[in-house]
Amino acid sequence: MERKMKLGMDVVNFNAAGIDIGSRSHYAAIGQELEDVKEFGVYAEDLTSLCQWLMDNDITTVAMESTGDYWQNLYTELISFGFEVVLVNGKFTKNAKGKKTDVKDCRWIQKLHTLGLLTGSFLPDLVTEYLRTYCRQRTNWIELASSATHKMQKYLKLLNFRLDVVVKDVCGLTGMNIIEDICKGNLDPYKLAEHRHYNCRKPKEEIAKALHGNNRKDYLFGLKQELENYTFCQRKIKACDKQINSFIKNELKQHPERKKLKTTDKPHKRINKNAPQIKNLNQLAFRYFNGVDLFAIEGLSHSSILSIMSEIGPDGFKKFETAKHFSSWLRLAPNNKISGGKILSNRVPKGSNRLKIALRQAANAIGNLKDTHLSDFFRRVAYRKGRHSAVSATARKLAVIIWNMITKKVQYKPPKQYLFLDQKRKMGLIKRIKKQIDKFELKPDDLGFKTI
Repeated sequence: MERKMKLGMDVVNFNAAGIDIGSRSHYAAIGQELEDVKEFGVYAEDLTSLCQWLMDNDITTVAMESTGDYWQNLYTELISFGFEVVLVNGKFTKNAKGKKTDVKDCRWIQKLHTLGLLTGSFLPDLVTEYLRTYCRQRTNWIELASSATHKMQKYLKLLNFRLDVVVKDVCGLTGMNIIEDICKGNLDPYKLAEHRHYNCRKPKEEIAKALHGNNRKDYLFGLKQELENYTFCQRKIKACDKQINSFIKNELKQHPERKKLKTTDKPHKRINKNAPQIKNLNQLAFRYFNGVDLFAIEGLSHSSILSIMSEIGPDGFKKFETAKHFSSWLRLAPNNKISGGKILSNRVPKGSNRLKIALRQAANAIGNLKDTHLSDFFRRVAYRKGRHSAVSATARKLAVIIWNMITKKVQYKPPKQYLFLDQKRKMGLIKRIKKQIDKFELKPDDLGFKTI
């Protein structure tokens, strides 16, 4: 007689609920029956009623989808009531059979969460969320300023002012002085050329030759409007920098023991016009990460460090068990798909976040450096697989280095020490002197040195 085996799945999360997030209403399920499902609105009193209903039914843990931005207010309310909240990526809850409805969705989420089949998404701590809001707002203003810059260049070309040919950056010192003077009504090319900065490579004569325009009033009006838009964005960026600086300093005041921490200055780290104008960010970041000097890594700029501070924070790294988990979350590690013992695909998954973009930009900058540990790694990968793959591989290597530095409290010690420009010149000079000494077989007495 055949023996029938009955397989079942153990309940992992008792007293679990599932919530399907919507723009106008939220559906909550505390069980699999229809009477266990209830609809709530999105107003503040509705969210409070939802939390109270869950408490009345002895719910302790809740799973919900991260749909757009609609989940954030409900998530905050659930946390304030003391629930354990699991925020789930929507792609992991889309396997329900049959016709899709909100009622079915919330019941399916509740079932998966009860069986322990859902994993939560990464969420930073509250302090990092505050800093992230300020930094993302700053990024928005930079994008708007960039859009205004492109429109100014368009109007300059329509006016036949080929400023883009004679200056490297239209919004640099020379370019902005000329544009401001044009908007004030000065259209004399020779007077405009007097605004040439001494660092500009082109002579005044060539700049004046590029500024013979058609002087159309409609294009001049458009240029003036875009200049006002650009200056407005720059004021907002400065306000964001001031707020970020104030917030970081106030946060460091909560840890007075870190005030004694001090690292070496990094004068070689260039500060471009889009970099955060925060005084002594090197020392602030060193104290913020409790004695970990991320600025010591070549290729990481002020913007890169600020992205790490705002997107994940010093405590966020502890939520990833290993560096592999961290690089996988960033989608910088290959996603191996194996079937029948054969690798079907090992591509890096699509998708990105702001921290991944910052690390890829840093990796791209490392590719332009010379004689460093990371730049040598970059070139080895680029030689075999191309620059695009080298950027991804170096960004992953950066992620692993940063995770180890912050979680294990170790300093950056590359096998090959990075030398700055003055150090390179000094080493080159010493090498040439040694070569000359060996060539002519000079002794210390010949050079006037006294041996002791």
